[in-house]
Amino acid sequence: MEMFQSNQFSAGPLQTNMTGGTAATILCCVCATPIAPNPSNTCPSCLASQSDVTRGISTEAQLHQCRGCSRWHQDAGKWIGCELESRELMALCLSNVSGLKKRKGEGDRVRLVDAAWVWTEPHSMRLKVRLTIQREVLTGTILQQSFIVEFVVRNQQCVECQAAFRTGSWKSLVQVRQRVNHKRTFLYLEQLILKHGAHRGCLSIETFKDGMDFYFPDKGKANRFISFLEDVVPMKVKSSKKLIGTDDKSNVSNYKYTNLVEIAGVCKDDLLFLPKKLARSIGNINRLVLVKNISNVINVIDPITGQTGIIESDAFWRDPFRPVITAARTRLTRYVILGKDAVFLERNHSKKAVGKKQRSKLATITAARESDLGTNDSQIEERSHLGYLLKSGDVCLGYDMKDCQLVDDEAEDLRTAGRLPDIVVVRKLYGGVAAGEADAARKRMFKLQKLDIKKGEENERKGKKQRKDVEMEQADEEDFLQELEADKEMRTRVNVFKSDAVATNATEDNDGDADDGEDEDDQKISLDELLDNLVLDSKPDEDDEMVAEESAIPGMMLVREGERAARDNITYIGRDDALNVQARDTAVVSSEWGKEFES
Repeated sequence: MEMFQSNQFSAGPLQTNMTGGTAATILCCVCATPIAPNPSNTCPSCLASQSDVTRGISTEAQLHQCRGCSRWHQDAGKWIGCELESRELMALCLSNVSGLKKRKGEGDRVRLVDAAWVWTEPHSMRLKVRLTIQREVLTGTILQQSFIVEFVVRNQQCVECQAAFRTGSWKSLVQVRQRVNHKRTFLYLEQLILKHGAHRGCLSIETFKDGMDFYFPDKGKANRFISFLEDVVPMKVKSSKKLIGTDDKSNVSNYKYTNLVEIAGVCKDDLLFLPKKLARSIGNINRLVLVKNISNVINVIDPITGQTGIIESDAFWRDPFRPVITAARTRLTRYVILGKDAVFLERNHSKKAVGKKQRSKLATITAARESDLGTNDSQIEERSHLGYLLKSGDVCLGYDMKDCQLVDDEAEDLRTAGRLPDIVVVRKLYGGVAAGEADAARKRMFKLQKLDIKKGEENERKGKKQRKDVEMEQADEEDFLQELEADKEMRTRVNVFKSDAVATNATEDNDGDADDGEDEDDQKISLDELLDNLVLDSKPDEDDEMVAEESAIPGMMLVREGERAARDNITYIGRDDALNVQARDTAVVSSEWGKEFES
């Protein structure tokens, strides 16, 4: 009987196993729950409440960001660009949390299961990340715990931004030159640079009489800029280097690189007289052509037949030539259109076929010099590739081939013999420029951005010479704006913004074009082509109240909360939920290892 009572009493700490035997169990030293024996004599629940899974892991860290370029410091002097809430910035934050990576000699294993962004005040210069980790505290016992890591953002200037404030700190110089007496090409190049952001990484830009200088901190950025120039202008480049210093022990030398980029001396609207061999190679085009536009090639058009051709950059530099008439203000004459008649060309099988669209644009125009109106009755009839744009009363610019003198001897002989056209129409004038208004530039409906450029030492003049240079720059800028206003294809390559007078000009244009149903002008600038101005005076809409406020970290774009994190599949804890997030949650028991977070 006593033996039976003893067996009944001892049945509590025994547990029946699968094979019919019994396994010994012990009581938890905290809650007295029967558990399998373990070194701590504690059940998993009590172990989770007493253990700190986050021991050895820092909950505060610092990040350094450059105010100038908005890049983040990584390590060993490396700086990377990251957007807020991005996966790249998350990886940078996790690399600055000590204790996440297992060190040598540490027996316990830590695994990062999840990482989420937590909303912070935009001007607090703080970033918060909620980390969820797992740690094996005992053999087979895995605990999981979540906690907040706060990152303080400090301002620190990167090496490149430091170099921008030091004189003589550049490593590579790109000198862009064009041997012409105007700057219209560089005004166009400036707009291309702004649209494509090709000036990023440039320390400074200087302008000179015949070109511009771009200073870069290293050779790679200068080479990328030269590659951009090769895609937008016909050019050739010469490179050289100068030894600054050398270290004989490490066999390391310090060089400064100089690249001279020379742009072809042919500009838009210049009149060319092509060599015979070149004219035959581009479709047997007439030798007297007009430069239609400039890209990495030279696009020309026959002003009489409308035939087009392309002169490759290599072909030009193989046998360079200069225009017979440059598109200077002094060489262009204002004409008034008195009438026009359509022209239908017969097919010439020995020449490249002219497309139907281009053939329909030809017209015989009747024009008179604007200065001759009221003085004499002299009129000129000539074919023009811009005939479809012109109608009675329009004003255009053109070359007067009767009173000009051509620089090419063969072309001059043909002009004297009367084998060249009497007039070559270059472009049509619009708005107040056509009417001859004094404030036409102020009433123009569009405007352009400008680079931050400083003048070189050659341009620092005083007195009358300085005033003359300013007048020439203003005249070149006005000529470039007129070219842009009359060429739709050219406008598609640059960013054109609305001006302050856009509303007034739009009303006047609508009233003036009410009777223009016959001829549609496809080159005229319209409001649909213009971009909104960069500075907006209107108040934010009510629908945009949830858009993130302006970030205290410079250079970051305004994005909706959690939008960038959602694109990278990262959890984002919003403004309302962030108030209820605890700095450290209680550890819980996990049955298995979770999937490791990929940053």
